[in-house]
Amino acid sequence: MTLYDAIDQMKMLSQEGKSFSFTFMTYSIEKHTSHGLRHVTKARLVKRTRKEKNQYGEYMLQYIDMESMQRSQFWMPLLVEMNGEPVKLN
Repeated sequence: MTLYDAIDQMKMLSQEGKSFSFTFMTYSIEKHTSHGLRHVTKARLVKRTRKEKNQYGEYMLQYIDMESMQRSQFWMPLLVEMNGEPVKLN
């Protein structure tokens, strides 16, 4: 599955009130560090932060972990897997 197909599927499932699993590589632009892969078993996308609040917002997706009910975000190009299917950057 391509990156954009995965993102479209995440958006569609979230709009339908359904959750999905995904894996991504963590990265902090402020610290220039990664803590490796993170897997989220049940998530839904949420509206992204306004560009004024996050200058990189258009490159990130925000989600809520449906198990912990915590919001977080990840860099779209660092998406590795969606519902068990590998994601390709092409």
